[in-house]
Amino acid sequence: MTTEKIQQLLKNIPTQPGVYLHKNAEGTIIYIGKAINLRNRVRSYFHKSASESSTKTRRLVAEIADIEFIITGSELEALLLENTLIKKHKPRYNVKLKDDKRYPYIKVHWQTDYPKVTVTRRLRNDGARYYGPYTASWAAYQTLDLVRKIFPYLTCTRNIDGNDERACLYYHIGRCAGPCIGAVNKEQYRAIIDQLCDFLGGEIKPIVDDLERRMMVASEAMDYEKAAQLRDQIRAIDRVVEKQKVVSNDTVDKDVIAFAQADGSACVQVFFIRGGRLVGRDYFILEDSYEEDKEEMMASFLKQFYDQATTIPPEIVLPKDVDELMIIKDWLKSKRGAEVLLEVPTKGEQKDLLEMATQNANETLTYMQAQWAADSNKQTAALADLQQALELSEPPSRIECYDISTLQGTNTVGSMVVFAKGAPRKSDYRRFKIKGVDGQDDFASMQEMLRRRFARVNQTTDPSASPKTEKDDSWQILPNLVVIDGGKGQLNAVLEVLDEFDLRDKVPIVGLAKREEELFFPGRSDSLMLPHDSQGLKLLQRIRDEAHRFGVTYHRKLRGKAALRSGLDDIPGIGPKRRRALLLKFGSVKKIRAASVEALAAVPSMNRKAAESVKANL
Repeated sequence: MTTEKIQQLLKNIPTQPGVYLHKNAEGTIIYIGKAINLRNRVRSYFHKSASESSTKTRRLVAEIADIEFIITGSELEALLLENTLIKKHKPRYNVKLKDDKRYPYIKVHWQTDYPKVTVTRRLRNDGARYYGPYTASWAAYQTLDLVRKIFPYLTCTRNIDGNDERACLYYHIGRCAGPCIGAVNKEQYRAIIDQLCDFLGGEIKPIVDDLERRMMVASEAMDYEKAAQLRDQIRAIDRVVEKQKVVSNDTVDKDVIAFAQADGSACVQVFFIRGGRLVGRDYFILEDSYEEDKEEMMASFLKQFYDQATTIPPEIVLPKDVDELMIIKDWLKSKRGAEVLLEVPTKGEQKDLLEMATQNANETLTYMQAQWAADSNKQTAALADLQQALELSEPPSRIECYDISTLQGTNTVGSMVVFAKGAPRKSDYRRFKIKGVDGQDDFASMQEMLRRRFARVNQTTDPSASPKTEKDDSWQILPNLVVIDGGKGQLNAVLEVLDEFDLRDKVPIVGLAKREEELFFPGRSDSLMLPHDSQGLKLLQRIRDEAHRFGVTYHRKLRGKAALRSGLDDIPGIGPKRRRALLLKFGSVKKIRAASVEALAAVPSMNRKAAESVKANL
């Protein structure tokens, strides 16, 4: 879009609150923002003062070819929509919270009559209570091992009705309250779990006070066994508390957030303080933070971090005032259900806490940058090693590896993984469902996959492409090296495909045979074995193993679908609605097969005739 068209567009932008989306010439969203007045905010990008403020803004404005906007009812609604759209589109110029790992949480299944406690990496709106995140799964399990000694909770799969004759071993060693045998009723068991939730949420003093009161009552009643049990629980809590550093005389729960910036990278350190004690800390890396000021970074971080957080404390300590202060406070209040104080301390205890967090942020960023440099050097060395060993004209900056997965010729799939500059580029990974090969023929399957891949080099669409990949330009990039999982047979099969597309002289290719880790080359009868400590060999092995993992995952998924189809889809009278209802009720085809006609007929949308059909066919 020309400058004149942009100017015309700027005249027609409304003055209401909303979200704006900057797009480049290809139609890709490159920045998403929100504003209380869309026209004023979007126009500000094109003022001379804005373009002079930073290199990043100049680059952004130079790429803007189109602008879209979405009007909202308020600035708060705009903030919520902005968050959603940034997570969905991941625009290049937005500051993004890098979180490529799913942190483990402790999940209390509060929505059930007798709640269990598990570890999960997925947060769902299912009525459960979540606590965390924990930086490692071992930390979450270690916490559970501890709290189970204090608040004995269920782990078995029994149907709890209080009428079982015998309890399991965990009851006898004090790790379960025994609701299965009626040792506690439902209300008493849920009270135990409620205290466990308070403990995980940092509410320790009220729990200890309650345990001490109950211990005194038991002692006065001469129930010394119960009193001793409560005493041991109090001691266990004391041991946990002793490990938590007291950092504040103020017992108000708070998060302390500090930032460190260097060489275009930014690190955020968060201290979680509950009841005056430092109960945990974590760090986050902000992507695309080059030339951003701290006010904008803090606003971006707060919106992204607390959008996912399970709990929001009443106080958040910050190093500087934040952009959009009032609207962020209103948003946090709506999420927490109460006021949230955003404080920038200038002296005293809060200032000391902030300095301690800042020091940790700086040290973490320095350590991370050293790791990145080491990884980059290792990848560069591996690529240089491959260039020399394979006699390539340049280091293979884009390596594509192909693998076939099948089981006796069924559900055959191909996998393509891509490593760019020695690192996985998962956005370019592709899976292929092999369609034109009957039975097990790895050579023909490999050929079909490579034909479909290289048919797309000179076109952006393909008759067999899914909607997801129709407009994918990555197909047009030729690899600097193709790696085939296999020996001479697979290599020769692929060479036929390269000849069809006149690519044999343009795309270097090798076969990697797993047994001896031999490398096979076109036109050579002998193989090459790289030294076992070769960085180039380690990179090839990593790529080959990744292609195998990626293909096997897809193959298992297809086999699972095929197993379900063979079990339920061909039964007369059982359509998608009834199939879904049966699986929701029983959980598996095996349990459906074992169910009685009466139990099947009782499932919503089922009747006796359909139930009899299921029994007859399964």
